[in-house]
Amino acid sequence: MMRRGEIWAANLNPGRGREIAKIRPVLVIQDNALTASGTPMVVILPLTTQIYPSFKLWRIMIEPRDRLLKPCQVVVDQPRALDRDRFGEGPLTSLTKDEMASVEHSLKGVLGLL
Repeated sequence: MMRRGEIWAANLNPGRGREIAKIRPVLVIQDNALTASGTPMVVILPLTTQIYPSFKLWRIMIEPRDRLLKPCQVVVDQPRALDRDRFGEGPLTSLTKDEMASVEHSLKGVLGLL
């Protein structure tokens, strides 16, 4: 079962316009109880290897470890829900408590909840 804070590979194709697409790592951000309920959708945040220092308030750096092979940023400003069929291998790694706290704080900022 996927768990909140894990990074999995997922197929985000097809993308439209400036949406993030292709097969890439994604962070499961959805609550574990919702995932366990059998909902067909999972709320995620995509990751990118294109590092934008000017977005550091909204994008959280994750260093390579386990099966995540490159430094990535969690793209907190592009949340989305994916069908479970879009997920491939995983988990690649899991975020630390501090990393998840940073993601949650950034997500609150993106959503205007601070």
